[in-house]
Amino acid sequence: MSTAISTPHAPGAIGPYSQAIRAGDTLYCSGQIPLDPATGQMVTGDIRVETKRVMANLEAVLTAANFGWKHVVRCTIFVADLNDFGAVNEVYGRFFEGLTPPARATVQVARLPRDARVEIDCIAHI
Repeated sequence: MSTAISTPHAPGAIGPYSQAIRAGDTLYCSGQIPLDPATGQMVTGDIRVETKRVMANLEAVLTAANFGWKHVVRCTIFVADLNDFGAVNEVYGRFFEGLTPPARATVQVARLPRDARVEIDCIAHI
């Protein structure tokens, strides 16, 4: 049995998908891009600002499902330019300070939704 997770504190889905699906003790979070949930507009500027917004969006989804960063076991980071990896990694790492960091993959892609420069998804387990 699975349950869709939704929160107004993260951007609404811009396609036929859920913000997250909980299946038993596992939460599958859809990828988040730097959309401001209050305005529906992309946060632009420095890649660090964009990554912080992405992580805040993921945190809102995790929180809505009563999960937290300590429960995250896997992340995938998609970047439009691998040269941004250092800055993305710096911001991403702050969310896991004091925790065992999850397994992760990072890939450069040709294009992301709304021409975002970073997208991150995660899997969490309680």
